[in-house]
Amino acid sequence: MKTIVLAGATSGSGLAVTRALIAAGMRVVATGRSADRLQPLADAGARTDVADATSLDDMIALAERLASDGLAVDAVVPLVGGWRGGGGLAGQSDEDFTALLPSLDAVRATSRAFDAALRASDAGRFAIVSSTAVARPLAGGANYAAVKAASEAWTRAVAQGFAKTARDAGEPLRAASVVFRAKALDPESLAPRIVGLWDADAAELNDGVIDLE
Repeated sequence: MKTIVLAGATSGSGLAVTRALIAAGMRVVATGRSADRLQPLADAGARTDVADATSLDDMIALAERLASDGLAVDAVVPLVGGWRGGGGLAGQSDEDFTALLPSLDAVRATSRAFDAALRASDAGRFAIVSSTAVARPLAGGANYAAVKAASEAWTRAVAQGFAKTARDAGEPLRAASVVFRAKALDPESLAPRIVGLWDADAAELNDGVIDLE
């Protein structure tokens, strides 16, 4: 049974993905900062952990707890999101930019904390949810597009790390790092794509961008 960590999973997307993964016979570990908001995920069958997806310390502690419980992690999907924008370039405030940064922080923290676990898996997967705004940024969404672009760059660096590790070891590539892009995220379209991350070999998926539209 594959174990999937959904970090920052208390949104509608987190619940939809949790239900789809469990229906596919996978184990879900869902994190959030509020036990109350995690309850629907627990009711859906997920193991829940109160932990901040943007905190490297929290994510390392979670990785250690799972390892001590004998759970090998096969995939990590940070789901911290949010949008702020409008007002043209002049309207791109520092406050809005700061409010958007947690999504990048979660990508960084989760990928670092679970890097060794994903490399050790027979089919490790790291996936983020990005936006079509990266390909066509608008002045009114410059803050948002910049944060998403940085998240994609980090995820591509994770992909390069997976490839280099396999190459240096003279082994087949088993781990893949993937970007999902959506214009307006529909949880019901994201869920089957995450379930399907194991339908293709890592070599086909790694460093890929998958359009959810």
